[in-house]
Amino acid sequence: MAARLIALLFVFASYAYATALTYSVAANERACFYAQVNQPGVKVAFYFAVQSGGSFDIDYSVTSPSLRVILDGEKERQGDFVFTANEVGEYKFCFLNEMSTFAEKLVDFEIAVENESRAELPIKQAGGSEQEASLLENSIHSLSGKLTSISRAQKYFRTRENRNFSTVKSTESRIFYFSIVEVLAIVAMAVFQVLVVQFFFTGSRKGFV
Repeated sequence: MAARLIALLFVFASYAYATALTYSVAANERACFYAQVNQPGVKVAFYFAVQSGGSFDIDYSVTSPSLRVILDGEKERQGDFVFTANEVGEYKFCFLNEMSTFAEKLVDFEIAVENESRAELPIKQAGGSEQEASLLENSIHSLSGKLTSISRAQKYFRTRENRNFSTVKSTESRIFYFSIVEVLAIVAMAVFQVLVVQFFFTGSRKGFV
């Protein structure tokens, strides 16, 4: 049973291929990535999340082989899309950081494309029953869905952690500089008070003489 389950995992792993990457998009850069679709009608999943840089937002676009814009957006922090690829060829996924003059953006993204053909279940090749094959297939689909949900949750919490850390770091920096300004203001006020007192005493001595 365990051997069959492992074999099924390999079958479903070959049914779709995915590319998960982390890329640093420099200021004024347009970074594009490509995915090959070999037959029309397959599903393409596209996920991204800005982990650091600027306001945690970026422009994006998805273009078909015929240069038709399928998805696009401006100043988005993250996105999770699934669309049907009706054309055969290379699909272009671009991130645009052209609105930023100095801040680079660290982007996590994943591109998943269904495979052309689905392999026959090993249990069917071994002459197993249809009911057993169906139960195993449903179990694999359930496990696949749960793993995808866990992966999405991990990416979501990672993104939240990075953004909260950036907010805390920015707040600490503001408090630090505000404290410096406050200390300088207190020192300046003390010096001003000393000068005023000295001026009054100097004037009093001149009047007394």
